Amino acid sequence: MSAFVLSVVGQIESADFPEYDHVYCKYSFMYGQDWDITTGAEEGISQVAKRSGDDNQLLLWNFPLEISFKGTNPHGWPQLILSVYGIDTFGNDVVRGYGVCHVPISAGQWNKRVTMFVPESSSFLQKITSWLTGRRPEYIDPRVLAQGDGREVTRVRSQGKVLVRFNIMTKDLTSQGLDNSQHKAILSHDNGLHSS
Repeated sequence: MSAFVLSVVGQIESADFPEYDHVYCKYSFMYGQDWDITTGAEEGISQVAKRSGDDNQLLLWNFPLEISFKGTNPHGWPQLILSVYGIDTFGNDVVRGYGVCHVPISAGQWNKRVTMFVPESSSFLQKITSWLTGRRPEYIDPRVLAQGDGREVTRVRSQGKVLVRFNIMTKDLTSQGLDNSQHKAILSHDNGLHSS
């Protein structure tokens, strides 16, 4: 079976975490077994950002994303996993938010506002212990976010948003019977995703 190509160029542009300052972002891509990376970085880490001095109080990274995939099956379409970290009052490096989004399926320019969340302790005693020790709940491997198994038992709380800009190019999707031009209307209503 011949392959199709998905090329992603963009940036993790900014974040809105009203309570926090001096944060950085780690990213990684998760994809199915019928996909391979042909060029680009599968994971990376941004610089530390300080809140802007204007009314928006945004954290600006403008951190570049550039990766190309080759696939033979749309199952396991690539997902971008974001993990935002910062320093707490005790000087510990702690997670400020996790988020995940699918790479858009249609060629073009796309903006995605990813809602972030943090894991919560499951009991009051664990909350007190984590506050005293400075160790907050976090995922050992954030790639679990791109899978469905076991996520239903995790208690989380929404916290912050990250803006990601995508420029998507595709090749040979129609030759594989994957005409995605009709999906643009569906995507434009999906969790803040819209065409520019």
